[in-house]
Amino acid sequence: MKVILRESVQHLGKPGAIVNVKPGFARNFLIPQGLAALATSRNIKEMDHQIRLIQREIDLAKAEAGQIKARLSGTTLSVAKPAGDNDKLFGSVTTRDIEEALLAQGITVDRKRIVINEPIKSLGDHTVHVRLHGGDHADIKLAVVKQ
Repeated sequence: MKVILRESVQHLGKPGAIVNVKPGFARNFLIPQGLAALATSRNIKEMDHQIRLIQREIDLAKAEAGQIKARLSGTTLSVAKPAGDNDKLFGSVTTRDIEEALLAQGITVDRKRIVINEPIKSLGDHTVHVRLHGGDHADIKLAVVKQ
């Protein structure tokens, strides 16, 4: 029996794949669990359409990530924080501070995508990474100044 996989199934394939399985496995497990659908011409056309829509969304996200990377690569942020002796901050610079500084420059980035390797607890220049779509990343130069 031919079925179209809707989700990834171990030892069978990835979503959108048309596979041959035993009729009992399809009727009793794959179809009731929503993991697959019968491979009719209508279902094949519908799955092709869904794949095209998903691919379009992925392409748009990649294009947007490219634009954001271009804007971020030349960006230098300045964050003012209170500091004490020896240029040590009272606290640290957080992803929320970086997100607010980016918003002030008109760049919208979710703070969950901002990666700080080590806590920033001193004045000076630091580098912060921003994760973008598709495993790509951009580096931001961050200048921490005394308030």
